[in-house]
Amino acid sequence: MAGIDHARYGVNRDLTSCDPVSRLRVDKPTTGFVPISRQGSPMTLIQLSAPLTVTDGGLETTLVFHHGIDLPDFAAFPLLDTEHGRGALADYYQPYLDLGRRLGTPVVVDTPTWRANLDWGARLGYDTTRLAAVNRRAVEFVRDLATNRPGGPVEHVVDGVVGPRGDGYVVGEAMSASEAAAYHGLQARAFAEAGAAMMTAVTMTYVDEAIGVVRAAGSVSLPVVISFTVETDGVLPSGEPLGDAIARVDGATDAAAAYYMVNCAHPAHFAEQLTLGAGWLARVKGIRANASRCSHAELDEATELDRGDVVDLAGWYGRLNALLPDLRVVGGCCGTDHEHVAAIAESLTGVRA
Repeated sequence: MAGIDHARYGVNRDLTSCDPVSRLRVDKPTTGFVPISRQGSPMTLIQLSAPLTVTDGGLETTLVFHHGIDLPDFAAFPLLDTEHGRGALADYYQPYLDLGRRLGTPVVVDTPTWRANLDWGARLGYDTTRLAAVNRRAVEFVRDLATNRPGGPVEHVVDGVVGPRGDGYVVGEAMSASEAAAYHGLQARAFAEAGAAMMTAVTMTYVDEAIGVVRAAGSVSLPVVISFTVETDGVLPSGEPLGDAIARVDGATDAAAAYYMVNCAHPAHFAEQLTLGAGWLARVKGIRANASRCSHAELDEATELDRGDVVDLAGWYGRLNALLPDLRVVGGCCGTDHEHVAAIAESLTGVRA
């Protein structure tokens, strides 16, 4: 993560001391709630029919570097536990909801739960009961923000967000697909119980964890999106090309994911991988790029936030729009804020209409 003090935020630390994922079963809820019977379908997602949908930017980098908020382990979800924290989150989401209203586009409203999984939660003092509760509360919180707006509700999709078990830049200790399904089941169930419309796995670094997330979402009938991150050469941190990774996940899950995204990389890092005419490109419907052109390793060592060039980044999204046959969801990742996302969305509004 850009400009992060490792000693302060705990990025890239070994998480293997936490309870082993093998103790969990995807078919044995850990929250004590009854099984969920409601059925979700990717076709109910409004962003699949709207010409353009916006989402937010770099939540954690904005809170740390622009708002001066301490986020141990780069985790935003504990902010939901305090009035001050909820106020900071509300201030963060407001300009994105305002942007959606101004442009007349739906907004995918992500929960601030990228770190709210078993390992990171344990590091921050959350047991499984408390962790499930905060994930449910996150859904309720962002839904309320989008619904109770001055001037009425903003058209929106409530998206429960999960992150990787380990760090978002390196694979670390890999799980099997079955282990990953069990591991991410707690968050999937919490999102479904709270009424989220979908679930997205952000900053996925290898295929098996992504397959597990798709299976976890399917077990509670939630539409799911997989967002891979890539290195400066356009391949996943696992070394697998993006197109191959998408094909493998689709092959193992009967193409159950609603669509795919790329996040936490600058477009210059992966644009050359988007070969015109490749069939898998139609599965990539969302981009949440970094503001900086730096590599993940360089961002880890940075001492200041790199906001990049707002106009240049918007221009890159225009190039991606020409390469991707069905780009529909745009937002940002590390280093971006509402100004980046506004510039991107405004540049594409006429093109995507």
